[in-house]
Amino acid sequence: MRRPPPRYHLRVFHGRRNISANALAAVLLSAVASLFVSLSVHGDAQDPWTPVETVAPAQLVGELKQGKDPQLTLIYVGMKALYAGAHIPGAVYYGAGSTEQGLSELKKFAASLPKSSDVVLYCGCCPLEKCPNLRPAFSALKDTGFARLRVLILPTSFNADWVEKGYPIHQGSTP
Repeated sequence: MRRPPPRYHLRVFHGRRNISANALAAVLLSAVASLFVSLSVHGDAQDPWTPVETVAPAQLVGELKQGKDPQLTLIYVGMKALYAGAHIPGAVYYGAGSTEQGLSELKKFAASLPKSSDVVLYCGCCPLEKCPNLRPAFSALKDTGFARLRVLILPTSFNADWVEKGYPIHQGSTP
């Protein structure tokens, strides 16, 4: 004996295939979950900068070769040991963006710059979505009124996204 379909059973037709409402709900739930995971992994929902306030490594190398006037101000906001190991030539270090002391020193240095300065912050200590330094440093400088503040996007690390690509580096604790 054949059972009648469930009371609230709905069939959706897709092409020649029959998809039940439960299967459709599962697909939609999966899509929403994937979107949520994507946003949390890439950090887009928590970044204080906009896409316009970012710069890719190749683009920054091009700008550095052009020798723009006024000169670009590069600020490394990660750990001092990593700065000493290798950094972008000309980049300055005033402390880690994840510490109160680092943020205080960064703000003190930034106070000496015109608000129209072209400032690029970078870290690269770890994958960008986990970086504890870049977001607080960016927010601190943005709050002081810098109009041309950008972030160098290093998705994996400074080593993987800059050094291994053959871009210029300087070693030591001076710019």
